[in-house]
Amino acid sequence: MKQLTLILSLFSILTNGQSIKEMTPELGYFVDKSAEGEIQFIRDQEKCEAIWKRTNGQEEYDSLSAEEKKVLENCSEAIESYWDILGAGCSWYCGGGTDTNSASSELKPFKGVKYSAKNIHDLNYKTAWIEGVAGYGIGESVVYHFPPTSPRITKIIVVNGYVKNKKSWEQNSRVKKLKMYIDDKPLAILNLADSRQEQTFKFDPIGVSDRQDWKKMQQMPSWTIKFEILEVYKGYKYDDTAITEIYFDGIDVH
Repeated sequence: MKQLTLILSLFSILTNGQSIKEMTPELGYFVDKSAEGEIQFIRDQEKCEAIWKRTNGQEEYDSLSAEEKKVLENCSEAIESYWDILGAGCSWYCGGGTDTNSASSELKPFKGVKYSAKNIHDLNYKTAWIEGVAGYGIGESVVYHFPPTSPRITKIIVVNGYVKNKKSWEQNSRVKKLKMYIDDKPLAILNLADSRQEQTFKFDPIGVSDRQDWKKMQQMPSWTIKFEILEVYKGYKYDDTAITEIYFDGIDVH
């Protein structure tokens, strides 16, 4: 059996007989999306692009009307899509990221809409992973696979439930407790709020800490993070449990 060389600083708390720590998140951005909002976003972007084409310098800007200048104040070239989570700027993902992700089950597609494991890490608020077993999906899980050279993780951000609109979020079940594993070793219980806000959990760096020799790092084994559903908030219509996104931030990027 080959010896794992992955160094994960948080493993120090996983001694025999010691209970797994429970964590509560910091609540952030409130995801308030809708089909109507997407239509308005597209219209606003079209207005921005029309004005940008006419303003190549200060003289052209000065010739704009007060209304056009007000429109420009709300324009952003960093946001390419209404559903984008990170936008066009650089992030932790500039330094790499996961290889793949997989799930223990997936709800079957319905009317062309897919609920596959890849949805939970596509950096898009419109899609979601929904487990595919009878009941509320207790014990179902999603696994992220990381190459050894992946930058280290210090934040895990969860977008709980199916947030593409308020109705979908309320109808489907959401996660109340997630059990987190590193290479199948239990690490923490993540206590999630029943909220459409992004939920951030902070960690000491997770990943390979010895990063001086890139070639040596490439020869190290890959590693995984697994999130298992332990408890849910029940949706008022469906027992299907959804998670829109679990994504990461950290170090070793810049």
